[in-house]
Amino acid sequence: MAAGSRNQGDRSKDSVDSHSGSLDISVAFPQATPASIFPPLASDYYQFDDLLSTGEKALRKKVREFMEKEVAPIMAGYWEKAEFPFHIIPKLGDLRVAGGTIKGYGCPGFSITGSAIVISELARVDASCSTFMLVHSSLAMLTIALCGSEAQKEKYLPSLAQLQTVACWALTEPNYGSDASALNTSATKVSGGWLIDGQKRWIGNSTFADVLVVFARNTTTNQINGFIVKKGTPGLKATKMENKIGLRIVQNGDILFNKVFVPDEDKLPGVNSFQDTSKVLAVSRIMVAWQPIGISMGVFDICHRYLKERKQFGAPLAAFQLNQEKLARMLGNIQAMILVGWRLCKLYESGKMTPGQASLGKAWTSLRARETVSLGRELLGGNGILADFLVAKAFCDLEPIYSYEGTYDINTMVTAREITGIASFKPAVLGKSSRL
Repeated sequence: MAAGSRNQGDRSKDSVDSHSGSLDISVAFPQATPASIFPPLASDYYQFDDLLSTGEKALRKKVREFMEKEVAPIMAGYWEKAEFPFHIIPKLGDLRVAGGTIKGYGCPGFSITGSAIVISELARVDASCSTFMLVHSSLAMLTIALCGSEAQKEKYLPSLAQLQTVACWALTEPNYGSDASALNTSATKVSGGWLIDGQKRWIGNSTFADVLVVFARNTTTNQINGFIVKKGTPGLKATKMENKIGLRIVQNGDILFNKVFVPDEDKLPGVNSFQDTSKVLAVSRIMVAWQPIGISMGVFDICHRYLKERKQFGAPLAAFQLNQEKLARMLGNIQAMILVGWRLCKLYESGKMTPGQASLGKAWTSLRARETVSLGRELLGGNGILADFLVAKAFCDLEPIYSYEGTYDINTMVTAREITGIASFKPAVLGKSSRL
């Protein structure tokens, strides 16, 4: 039976599938409650809720309940098939969380802390769902809100806020990942608009997005400009990337632009150089820092329940000292990660956050999450490689997050540049006579 193809936690079902006559594996071989029935929150050991406003607490509870009810029962099956559960998009829209910190235009106008909580609660149950929202909301929508004209905001943001339409954010190219500012997708001025030519890669949501926020190099000024491209525009083609080991529910795409015409009114007036993307990335990097926090919380919560349910050598796994040490180490990591993430939000809200602080936050939380999820994988033994119990899925989903929005190494170099005053991104080129 495919993982997630039915509610494996329902012990009341007969052990024989009435349609095929095959055994229901979860009943015939009970081991522990799967992630389709998500456990209660056990990972908020230092009572993070005490740092939140009443509204932020209610928001956290609302998103958590939605994810546990609507997404937990189906995520393993969709992850296995690498398909997106499109039927949950209207339900996500009903949560009214898209648009995050944007005020007006039907957006919720959350605090940066509130937006971070949304991302972490989505990631606690399913990392792919949080990435879908991050791309749509904290990248694409925020770019329109910060860099768009008033007419563009009024035209695009209301439907995006309700998830009646979906957006993607196209920056990365096949030859330019970490070196994104060197992108070579071009924008050529023509009568009434612009022609976009080039390629983008790894673009989440792009295979079905209604609105694409695209960055291209102006062939006249050689500067980076931003454009809003509509789905179905002639010359635009997005193809799904296959064979990913992580974030399999996210539909990443390769995009080809072949003389794609964009009218003048869809050029973003606030993007006139690569530096103009920094005000968007400052927010999105905070959001990405909260994804590993949420993932780690979910893994801990699953492990906490599993170790008390699963027995070996006549005792629950939770009774063994080695397991207790790993569980406590995971918990300690999570508390530290939460406090770093929370402090980032407060620095941003007070106007004090620097690019180096945001980069260190993302790098450090993703590194600690890697350790935390690896410990969870060990604790579940053989079941740690089954998506049914979340940990294997989270283990794989964390890998792309460790790399996107700046790899661990790139983010540490951003921080190191800030504290030393020395940029190390471009190593000296070896002379012709140099020997390797």
